[in-house]
Amino acid sequence: MNATLATILAILGLTLVKATPLIYAALGGVLSERSGVVNIGLEGILIAGAFTAVVVSGATGSPLLGALAGIVAGMLLAAILAFAATRLGVDQIVAGTGVNIAALAAAAFGLVLVYHQPGASHEVPAFGRSGETVLIVLAFVAAAALHFVLWRTPWGLRVRACGEDPSAAEAAGIDALRTRFWAVVIGGAIASLGGVYLSLAELDLYSDGMTAGRGFIALAAVIFGRWTPLGATGAALFFGFFAALQYSLQRAGVPTELMQALPYLAALVALAGFAGRVRAPASDGVPYVRP
Repeated sequence: MNATLATILAILGLTLVKATPLIYAALGGVLSERSGVVNIGLEGILIAGAFTAVVVSGATGSPLLGALAGIVAGMLLAAILAFAATRLGVDQIVAGTGVNIAALAAAAFGLVLVYHQPGASHEVPAFGRSGETVLIVLAFVAAAALHFVLWRTPWGLRVRACGEDPSAAEAAGIDALRTRFWAVVIGGAIASLGGVYLSLAELDLYSDGMTAGRGFIALAAVIFGRWTPLGATGAALFFGFFAALQYSLQRAGVPTELMQALPYLAALVALAGFAGRVRAPASDGVPYVRP
């Protein structure tokens, strides 16, 4: 009985660890999509946050400065996507894919440039167990705060209005393009914390492929959570549970390949089950051009 309880508690604890970067990325996605911009670039933002945090933490010896730098990197990358989506009217899927490719390539080149080796960085000063706990708690605080902002503040109302009907929002005196731009940028700051968590809390280095498609699973969490912060957080916990279960079942002798695919299979099943049953913001993914 004690062994069973210990196993359950271990899985629950690992669920929080695995869900935390998904929560941050999903919250960034929710804010962006509520304003009407599909953020396919979440994977790239996670990469930018993780890599920049490691480089600055290693250079300064301060994980906190590394985390701040990672947030700035995520915001800058999100700003590029936001500018392309709002001011240039570029297809948002294409722009987000470009952000992902650029971030992945830049990080791979940066490893060679900074650390003179491909694949992974050196170990750098990290937050440790206490810092990891703070970031886990902060993820849930951020979810509650974002829910309050979106549904209980004038700015949140403007964001949601731009996601539903930017023309009507403009008629009411709201600058839809500016509102969308800043929603994506702030969403990028939140999402980048997922990358910071991966590199300075869960690990103490950056390696190629360490984000492992979490940005795309976060997008699934956004849909599964009905484009709400609390719903997306619950969905991220759901996917985090399957990621945690993967490690427990591996010890039981279940094939490694199947277990590695488990979180992604869970995301696919969840999306298939929700297809057609949820409605995105009406103007989500639709570029707005002023008449």
